[in-house]
Amino acid sequence: MTDPRTPVFVGAGQFVGRDRAPLGPRRMMAIAAERAVADAGLTPALWREVDTIAVVGFAIDAPETGERLPAPRLADPPAAFAQDMGASPRRAVYTHMGGNTPQALANWAAQLIADGEADIVCLVGAEYLGSLMKTLASGGDLSAFGGGPEGDPVRWGDDRADCTPQERAHGLSFPTNTYPLFENALRAHRGRTLDAHQKALGALMAPFTQVAAANPYAWFPKARTAEELISVAPDNRMVGFPYPKYLNSIIQVDQAACVLVLAQEKADALGVAAEKRVYLHGCADAHDLWNPLDRVNYHSAPAIGAAGRHALAMAGVSIDDIAQFDLYSCFPVAVEMACQELGVAEDDPRGLTVTGGLPYFGGPGNNYVMHSIAEMMARLRARPGAFGLVTGNGWHLTKQSVGVYASAPVRGRWSRGDAKAPQREIDVLRGPEIVAAPEGPATIETYTVVHARETYRMGIVIGRDAQGRRFVANTPSDPATLADLESSEGVGRAGTVAAGPKGRTVFTPQ
Repeated sequence: MTDPRTPVFVGAGQFVGRDRAPLGPRRMMAIAAERAVADAGLTPALWREVDTIAVVGFAIDAPETGERLPAPRLADPPAAFAQDMGASPRRAVYTHMGGNTPQALANWAAQLIADGEADIVCLVGAEYLGSLMKTLASGGDLSAFGGGPEGDPVRWGDDRADCTPQERAHGLSFPTNTYPLFENALRAHRGRTLDAHQKALGALMAPFTQVAAANPYAWFPKARTAEELISVAPDNRMVGFPYPKYLNSIIQVDQAACVLVLAQEKADALGVAAEKRVYLHGCADAHDLWNPLDRVNYHSAPAIGAAGRHALAMAGVSIDDIAQFDLYSCFPVAVEMACQELGVAEDDPRGLTVTGGLPYFGGPGNNYVMHSIAEMMARLRARPGAFGLVTGNGWHLTKQSVGVYASAPVRGRWSRGDAKAPQREIDVLRGPEIVAAPEGPATIETYTVVHARETYRMGIVIGRDAQGRRFVANTPSDPATLADLESSEGVGRAGTVAAGPKGRTVFTPQ
């Protein structure tokens, strides 16, 4: 029998604003929320009973993004959303940054409901950098992007910076720079040549484009071949070696999604049909050793494995029992790492995405996984008894959240058990000693070459000095050095490291 305090996911709504006039975040979230209520078979009267609202942080409110964009903002997004929906929640939060956030919120909402602290939870988010950037460029009307009630929202989540000042000074604050570091380390660890690995990346991601092509909410609903994805061309320029544009998450989109989570007894009282209900059978959250330089290595992601094992155990299933996956896919290495840690083949016939993935479905800031959950709900309603697994990933393969869903009800009391167990697995790990000012002989542990639109920008190296201590450095900026790192394997290459200009360290490869 299902416990009356069991959390149940009853409604999901999505919105995509391709080829439309800018709506702004308020209207986009409202549309997604209206669709979620209709999807659950409920009426707008529900909003008078919603007791908890969580709005996923907009990318424009990330510290570095906000500093660069002179655009209006919502002062208190949860208050604005509640006002628009006619809700008076007793709890309203606005999250910190991280792509893991929607699944982490789902886990939190489920716990609130199971503990009797909430009955109706609305999780919602939007990303609107697509229309915002176009409006800024054209000098158009920006009023849709701001306004709303004044005030400071209650923030939710981990507010630690994504990297240290030392890492930031060398370019590690940008995911387009850090994920290639993991990719190149993984390639070298697997013993692949540069060319063989590039072909493997195309083969991995081409099926994602096929899913996106069939998804009405995708930003880029176009199937592409493996060769198209990896071939550098004017419309597919290299961004951060080895990733051309088509292998990068695209954040300049207009997409919104909303999910409603109710207590089982509330769903019963409101008459939510059984065929609308989806249950969170297992969940977990964990973060890796926090800063990029702290990691044990760059060819594994232990927090994904720890969270995945705990979520599957809570659900009482194995990875072989999962029928549908949505593995976070901001860059190919996030997919490869998830497959590696969860024990899923990269060519698994079950498929690795239900949306189409962030480079093709679209990468709506921190809110992508809300779309994953919404789509997973639809898939599982159509396959009674099947299980689906969703992963969320934040920062630099840092923050991980996992959910295991099914339309079959949870039996007995819903409980996460020891929710801190996955984190304890990570906290005992230790990376190498870090040196801030290395000098002398050194070798490359991993690296990338960062491109501007029409030229090279810089090389980034994470290396080891003669004592085995880890450091971060940039390379000389001459094209010959950077081209050489893209044409032959750099991992394991020897060179020298020394102090450089503007407080940066410079590694010069042999």
